[in-house]
Amino acid sequence: MNSPPKLPRTLRIVVVNTVPADGAGEAALEAQARRNTALRIGLLESGYDIVASLPADIFLPERIAQIQPDMIIIDSESDARDVLEHIVIATRDEPRPIVLFTDDQTTSSMDAAIDAGVSAYIVAGLQAERVKPVLDVALARFRREQRLLDELSDTRRQLADRKLIERAKGLLMAKSGLSEEQAYQKLRGMAMNKKLKLAEVAQRILDVEDLLG
Repeated sequence: MNSPPKLPRTLRIVVVNTVPADGAGEAALEAQARRNTALRIGLLESGYDIVASLPADIFLPERIAQIQPDMIIIDSESDARDVLEHIVIATRDEPRPIVLFTDDQTTSSMDAAIDAGVSAYIVAGLQAERVKPVLDVALARFRREQRLLDELSDTRRQLADRKLIERAKGLLMAKSGLSEEQAYQKLRGMAMNKKLKLAEVAQRILDVEDLLG
């Protein structure tokens, strides 16, 4: 009997709310409450799992590290650069899609947010019905960027490995009087015997040469 297909895991989302400025008026507090309500309705109606709602304070990086969410949403009425500093620290080693809903339309704030790694910068109009399409686009963009970064990392690693192998081949050719092909085959044989990658064997040969001076 075939087992039923596994359902996709619901995204675990952390919502970060900016801390109201000291002396914020009643109107500002009410506006923030309305924004927060619209965001929560949009997330819940779309089936997302809100695992926490956190203030943007100095403890934010530690809390995000503990919760390990799949996505971070920032609700900021104005300049969110201080919030982004905390988010950058929290996601430095484990990147996550970040969506910023804000009323700040200044170009400098937008540039700062994109540089910090925000996947979607949504200005004005935090409406419940807009939440899901915005998150879908942000998630798709984040995944694409991560694929590109992984591909770039792989390319750099392959280039570094080739340089190691070329250096090790040159060393064998100089020390043992081997041709380039013979040096390569010697490296290849050592790698097979030791069940290592060519680059790992090349690095060991170079390390030994460095130790021997």
